[in-house]
Amino acid sequence: MQRQGSGGSAAIRFRIGFRAVGFVLLLAHLVLVGWLTLRPLDVMWVNADNLEPFAGIKADLALGAAEAARRIGEGLLLLAPLGVLLPVAGGRLDVSPWASLARTVAAGALVSLAIELLQTVVPGRVVDVDALLLNTVGVALAHLAVVPAARARLRRGAGRGRPVRREETSQGATPTIPRVGIAP
Repeated sequence: MQRQGSGGSAAIRFRIGFRAVGFVLLLAHLVLVGWLTLRPLDVMWVNADNLEPFAGIKADLALGAAEAARRIGEGLLLLAPLGVLLPVAGGRLDVSPWASLARTVAAGALVSLAIELLQTVVPGRVVDVDALLLNTVGVALAHLAVVPAARARLRRGAGRGRPVRREETSQGATPTIPRVGIAP
């Protein structure tokens, strides 16, 4: 009988716990974003929908450097945590960096699109295509800044502390026993 080592089960428990924490943080962030972006605003007037790409960013730049930095920064930072939380909730270490980036950016863009579409029914809120673009770029930048380095560090840590078990060493082919028929 082969004996199972405890190193594998500890790594599995860590990975499941890591994913669970990532999932809880992801849900908490999405609730916060929903609260910030889908509350009705009590305003005297509402701007028209911005369906022309970069028109809102140009208007922000016309307001001055400080105001433009604040508004563009808000757009970049709103969904940026998704760039880290989505891969954490996924919990995979051995994945192509480009595939991970593409999946995360696509999911971030879909979340941003859903928010923009839901804002059409909220009083005082309007659709802004620049918000969609800035949110998506924020997700991509956060992913690129954190996830590849964190995955490399976690892979190094997982490989360093893992003891080599006896079952993992090559001992040749498994012996077979020929079948013996039952005779009367």
